[in-house]
Amino acid sequence: MKHIVNLSGGKDSTAMLLLMLEQQMPIDYIIFCDTGKDFPQMIKHLNLLASYLMSNFPNAPRITTIRLEVDNSITVATGQIIKQSNSKTYDHFMFEHIKTKGKNKGKKGYGWATMLCRWCTSKLKTDTIARFCKQLGDDVIHYVGIAYDEPNRIKYKPNYRYPLFEQHITEKQALQYCYDGGFDWDGLYEHFDRLSCWCCPLKNLKELKVLWKFYPELWAELKEMDDKSYNKFRADYSILELEQKFIMEEK
Repeated sequence: MKHIVNLSGGKDSTAMLLLMLEQQMPIDYIIFCDTGKDFPQMIKHLNLLASYLMSNFPNAPRITTIRLEVDNSITVATGQIIKQSNSKTYDHFMFEHIKTKGKNKGKKGYGWATMLCRWCTSKLKTDTIARFCKQLGDDVIHYVGIAYDEPNRIKYKPNYRYPLFEQHITEKQALQYCYDGGFDWDGLYEHFDRLSCWCCPLKNLKELKVLWKFYPELWAELKEMDDKSYNKFRADYSILELEQKFIMEEK
């Protein structure tokens, strides 16, 4: 039996990991799946967390970073230092990958993700984690950070467990638990409710405005990505249209 902690690096998965360690629950692997599009502050947090584990839980497994590469191979790295990814995988599949099946067969690039086609989550995270875990055998338990006030996200499968949900820990409590432990993500949670990829088109307008206002370097890269994509960033707005909207609102 292998016990796998799925670590996104956000408040819930961080709180879950720390709670499991404090309660001496079994952990064989701590998996972080790198898409190349995490906030720089998230990478800093993961390094802080890795150092914290070494100091306070020296017998705990180190964080294992896995990443899908352009050639569909998986890079696996275990250790303290998690570097800001220079991976081109996200951009490759968004702009260059040639589709081999479906109604868009032959089209170049997946383009921006949509609610009906969240290719980035499935290909860069879910499928990559599944491929890694397949090497460990069939007897695997996944631990996922879903809080008590998110029952609609629970998947009732025999090989999945949700320690926060099981112990009635809410999102607010999970965040405070992390803050009390010295983890603050350099203020990201003062701006965002969730810390998905910074370029996610499924963010709400409030979060996108925060990205435009407080993270100009990321917004500039977002505009470059939007210029190259065959589809619109959102059904209602392109990045340029959003920028114009935010400027007018500030005026």
